Amino acid sequence: MLKISNAQIAARIGDFDFNVNEIIKAAMSAQQQGSHLLVTPELSVTGYLPEDLLMRPAFRMASERALGQLCEALAQFPDLYVLVGIPTWFMDGVKLKVYNSVVVLQGGRELQRTHKQKLPNQAVFDELRYFTSGAEPALTEIQGLNIGILVCEDAWHPEPALHLKELGAELLIAVNASPFHIDKVAKRLRVFGERVKQTGLPLLCVNRVGGQDELIFDGASFALNSDEALAMQLPMFISTTHEVVFDLSRKLFHKELIVPVPCAEEQAYRTLVQGVKDYVTQTGFKKVTLGLSGGVDSALTLAVAVDALGAENVHAVMMPTRYTAQMSLDDAKEMASRVGVRYDVVAIEDMFNLYVNMLEPVFDGKPADVTEENLQARIRGVILMAVSNKHAALVLNTGNKSELATGYCTLYGDMIGAYAVLKDIYKTLVYRICEWRNATDVYELGDVIPKNIITRAPSAELRDNQKDQDSLPPYEVLDDILERYIEQRQPVATIVASGHDEAVVKKVVRLVRINEYKRRQGALGPRVTTLAFGKDWRMPIMNVFTE
Repeated sequence: MLKISNAQIAARIGDFDFNVNEIIKAAMSAQQQGSHLLVTPELSVTGYLPEDLLMRPAFRMASERALGQLCEALAQFPDLYVLVGIPTWFMDGVKLKVYNSVVVLQGGRELQRTHKQKLPNQAVFDELRYFTSGAEPALTEIQGLNIGILVCEDAWHPEPALHLKELGAELLIAVNASPFHIDKVAKRLRVFGERVKQTGLPLLCVNRVGGQDELIFDGASFALNSDEALAMQLPMFISTTHEVVFDLSRKLFHKELIVPVPCAEEQAYRTLVQGVKDYVTQTGFKKVTLGLSGGVDSALTLAVAVDALGAENVHAVMMPTRYTAQMSLDDAKEMASRVGVRYDVVAIEDMFNLYVNMLEPVFDGKPADVTEENLQARIRGVILMAVSNKHAALVLNTGNKSELATGYCTLYGDMIGAYAVLKDIYKTLVYRICEWRNATDVYELGDVIPKNIITRAPSAELRDNQKDQDSLPPYEVLDDILERYIEQRQPVATIVASGHDEAVVKKVVRLVRINEYKRRQGALGPRVTTLAFGKDWRMPIMNVFTE
């Protein structure tokens, strides 16, 4: 029997002490469980992806020093094999090359290095900028078993696994830093199942957890037997070290822990919580503040913030004007009370009137329009930033993807903030997540979002009797068009053929195109879909192309 410990852990970029300690703790757990092999995620020493830090000599020296410290610490476990991920810098003549590597250690002694062959350069990935593709890897022998190591993207292509099969591999181990999007777990199981089917070899996949800027890593490590049957499925979003037993004689995993994959709404919500928690704490903050409007977006953002950081670290501010309905005031107060956060009301009517009066000579008697609406949003932005400065509380942005896609948001107003929690959540998904959050028992606080917030018609409340649908199609229609156009990259003709009105489709597509300048200036936020605004979406601002 080969006992393998799977270290589904986080790795913080540049926090070498933290990363080394996490690996050492996992090694101690592996030793206590009698494991022969410990597997850690891709780039577990440095964190994934260090980007341009890889080009800095000081980062290279710190990385290599951390590996040395790790090796010294692992010397206390002389029989334990450990797979760790680290860049390898290599001087080829006058050119410095960098490989994305896995180092095989035994008792802290380096036995072998495997370099990643397939370098992803699509979606959020940009590895060709940093790494050199490795040569075809050799096998790693542990306890008489021939193991083929695949570094993340290597397992998404058939050639590396087939090559290892030809060399005589009896087990495939894939080390990963595979970021989340909804249904990513199912996609990994499907793709890695293809590797098993093609090679006839069992496969172990170990993935990291935690947030890094807009990327959230979900863990969900798993093991597949040679018949593609699931033998292990670790939980999502939880740092853990779990053991699995591989039968050397029968070449299969004994069935171990299998944690069911949550529904899409829970996956999305837990991604948001993980993103907020890691972004806030790892940027040196403890507290956050946000504008609470009585609407569904700010309510969901508040729930996420409380579940991520605790009520004592969240400050909600309501900033009403003459256009704010009493219902909004009541709902916001009730929401803040349910989650137990500090709640302040800062009326902006006087400040709004002052701005309007000051600007009256400049406006040349022109009638009120979107200008006055944007003034309200920008005044609120000023107040939130003042609260942020005074209380050292990071501002959370509450806008959703539907608004950001169509420009239904105000630069330097409701777009302010360091972290846009709902940036990749369409409005229709916002409602579904709210319903799930109220029904779940996953978190300590249960039904936290007042029903009226979920059921009332959405409004920015920047003018009398305003409704979102005055400016936008119904969200069910809008979101379907947006998802087809953005995620699925469907042309206008295809979207129209699916049943949508041509004029509406063209209007929505135009709004997406002309509002790129807003998105480029917006805060980053956690990636939830297959195509998030940010690294996934790289459109020129100066762009007049139409379909």
